[in-house]
Amino acid sequence: MTLAAIAIARPPMLAPLSLELVPGSVTGVIGPNGSGKTTLLRALAGLSRGPGTVTIDGALLATLPAARRARRLAWLPSTRDLAWPMLARHLVALGLGPGAARDDAAIAAALAAADAGGFATRRVDTLSTGERARVLLARALVASPDWLLLDEPTANLDPWHRLAVMALLRREAGRGAGVVVALHDLDLARRHCDRLLLLSGGNLVADGPPDTVLSPANLARVFAIRDGIAGWEALAAPPAS
Repeated sequence: MTLAAIAIARPPMLAPLSLELVPGSVTGVIGPNGSGKTTLLRALAGLSRGPGTVTIDGALLATLPAARRARRLAWLPSTRDLAWPMLARHLVALGLGPGAARDDAAIAAALAAADAGGFATRRVDTLSTGERARVLLARALVASPDWLLLDEPTANLDPWHRLAVMALLRREAGRGAGVVVALHDLDLARRHCDRLLLLSGGNLVADGPPDTVLSPANLARVFAIRDGIAGWEALAAPPAS
């Protein structure tokens, strides 16, 4: 079971690239602001138009019926904005896909996995940004999809929940799912990801294990930082956009 992006390009934010992703692992997408992380994830999710194709096990993603697609792939955007003041459990149920039977056990399990069970009967517009983030993560999890494409799932979360989310993603990979996650926190990326895709200026400039991708040269060239004795240290100039 593979997720393959073939000659995808989304100018001006993403130069042409081809890659193959494998299940059972966590792939981190990293890079400075504006480097193309969200554009790549949206392209993999089939949410943006442009040259190239995305396939799952050889089948074109664009041709999958909506109900089947919900089982194969889930997309979590970085925004925490919500259009309707619905109950949290009703929002999570949307992740089961159009026409799917209501599955209260799956909804409860997804909310519990995201540590959002206490919000099940609350309206999402009454929740804090971090609480909404956990409910939205539960929506992505509820159908137990083959692939999870997550854009900054740890943003707006406190330290405990950031670590809990990454541990949850490792468990999802452990059940055989493929996890692709955009991150700004390089410590989380290095600790919890099996593979990193490093983007800069819309180009894929490094692809490999965290220790290889987060080399001193890449840190300096792409992020304008170095790994100092006391933690990350900024170099003189900001990273190029």
